[in-house]
Amino acid sequence: MAATRILIVDDDKRIREMIKEYISTEGYQVEEAASGIEALNHFKQKEYALIVLDVMMPKMDGWSVCREIRKISAVPIIMLTARGEEYDKLFGFELGVDDYMIKPFSPKELLARMKAIIRRSSTKGEQKNKDRLIIEGLEIDFNSRNVYVNGVLKMLTPKEYELLSFFVQNQNHVFTREQLLDSVWGYDFIGEDRTVDTHIKMLRENLEAYRNYIVTVWGVGYKFQTGGKK
Repeated sequence: MAATRILIVDDDKRIREMIKEYISTEGYQVEEAASGIEALNHFKQKEYALIVLDVMMPKMDGWSVCREIRKISAVPIIMLTARGEEYDKLFGFELGVDDYMIKPFSPKELLARMKAIIRRSSTKGEQKNKDRLIIEGLEIDFNSRNVYVNGVLKMLTPKEYELLSFFVQNQNHVFTREQLLDSVWGYDFIGEDRTVDTHIKMLRENLEAYRNYIVTVWGVGYKFQTGGKK
């Protein structure tokens, strides 16, 4: 495969080298940053297909780095963290994090998640049917990935946008949480069904008056239906 540039950001040199050694065998071009500041300097100079970003770093932590990157880019980000509390995950998802890996982690699993995210990211611009979809006051621009509610631009995270895009392209079809994880996240989140519920909740809040378009099918999952009720 053609070289795809990945940025590994962690103040622990051993972790950077372990990740680099493992994923380089798959043909990825890997670059390293030992701090948040160094990561932003790299990012301003080059384009990356994905960033693996540690949370706990001195001077500038991973949250701050993610926040700065999200001001200008939707590049996929996988966070590395020693903590797995729900609060931390919710905070990260709200910032626009695509995925989490809890330390210690399997490099094989990290690679699988990276591949899934990069594969989805590479096809984001392949919207064939419509460039824009308007349902009453809900408007989705598939080229710019912008979503408007009654003319107001909503700041959706990348995962919220992907979830909404998947729903509107499969209207009236009921999906289980596992199917949504597979279709939107691209792999199994073992024991992480609540990830779907969390993103549904955040997406509904952004849709405001049109939140009921995302219908809960009790005991099964969710579907997108115009005029639907929870």
